[in-house]
Amino acid sequence: MSSIIPSARQVQFQEWEFGLFLHLGMYTFWRQEGFDKHNPDSFHPDKLDCDQWIRTAKEAGMRYAVLTTKHHEGFCLWPSSYGTHSVKYSSWRDGNGDVVREFTDACHKYGVKVGLYYSPFDKATPLYEEDPKAYDEYFIGHMKELLTNYGTVDLLWFDGCYSEGHPFDWDRIVGAIKETQPEVLLFNMGKPDFRWVGNEYGVGDLPNWNVVDSLSYSIRKDSDTETLAGEKRWLPAECDCRMRLHSWGWRPDDEHTIKSVDELMGLYYYSVGRSCNLLLNIGPNPQGLLPEKDAARLVEFGGEIKRRFKNPLTTMKHLHQENNRWIFEPKTRVLVDHVIAQEDITKGEHIRRFAIKIQTGDNPNPVTIYEGRNVGHKAICQFPPIAAKSFLFEVLEADGEVSMKSIEFHCACQNR
Repeated sequence: MSSIIPSARQVQFQEWEFGLFLHLGMYTFWRQEGFDKHNPDSFHPDKLDCDQWIRTAKEAGMRYAVLTTKHHEGFCLWPSSYGTHSVKYSSWRDGNGDVVREFTDACHKYGVKVGLYYSPFDKATPLYEEDPKAYDEYFIGHMKELLTNYGTVDLLWFDGCYSEGHPFDWDRIVGAIKETQPEVLLFNMGKPDFRWVGNEYGVGDLPNWNVVDSLSYSIRKDSDTETLAGEKRWLPAECDCRMRLHSWGWRPDDEHTIKSVDELMGLYYYSVGRSCNLLLNIGPNPQGLLPEKDAARLVEFGGEIKRRFKNPLTTMKHLHQENNRWIFEPKTRVLVDHVIAQEDITKGEHIRRFAIKIQTGDNPNPVTIYEGRNVGHKAICQFPPIAAKSFLFEVLEADGEVSMKSIEFHCACQNR
């Protein structure tokens, strides 16, 4: 396992850490009077403002965003030349609207990485069930439209739900994708660069290794995992979850379920704090805007992350190292309640077990206050505040030479 390292693009993906998921589609209007699921005219986000979406994400500290360009119902948010179920055939903006254009332009404007969700399953065309080879061509046609008309696309997010057992020709599909944009990252299907964590609650397991030999790609699969042909690969995990409790797309009756900052911070620890990325969903409303309370909570959440971690007590360059021990000896009495550790994953993932210890001053033997397993890109270690003569981050078990990128000591309780 220790010899497997990530690609440069996978390292970049893990550094993004925190992204915004955006579910907008025909389903956004299902609860509106007079809605027709099969009529493109039912799609009419008359105040669409993708700038508002991405400006809010940027303010919250997010580094990437993923838009549902085509969900399971098959409606395309760009003017596709394939089929008649797209904005091209809607009276919205006289058939000249293009949500993908406005989304990607906003991302490029604010320096937010572009992610495009695409459901390989499609209810809108009979080709999916009747002619899988012809559907592969339809799929490839969509990919070429999305990857040639909107500048740099950083990731494609393939939702495996309802695609179980379908015979996609992934060699052809991925070949066409990489021919168009070689650096684009693929999520979870085909020949993936990163994987789904296996649940929609935003929670990474413990331990969460970056090197795996299997993955989950659908909540509907009877079996939990799919093997990777017996090989082990570097596939970092992404945790997706909703700002609201019940639905990915907007609905009018669940505003009261918006998660508190405390709950969102918990999910941050369970995802980013366990070497996963966190992809937090908000469904734009039928006007095409992030709902006001969701947007405010997102910014509040981002502010709390910054409050806790923007001012470390000390960083790695001020620590004393003794073999696989890094020691913090504060000059004055300070409280510590977090340690954030990062391996240099360009050299692989080597730590298998570590501990945080203190020396009290009246006893030379260190006392363990926290023990963990994987570090990988990032481990956020939280514990009750404590002051001590010295603090130690110690690697207890490793399968190769340990190379640390960063170790920070924090006291979030004093940053209020």
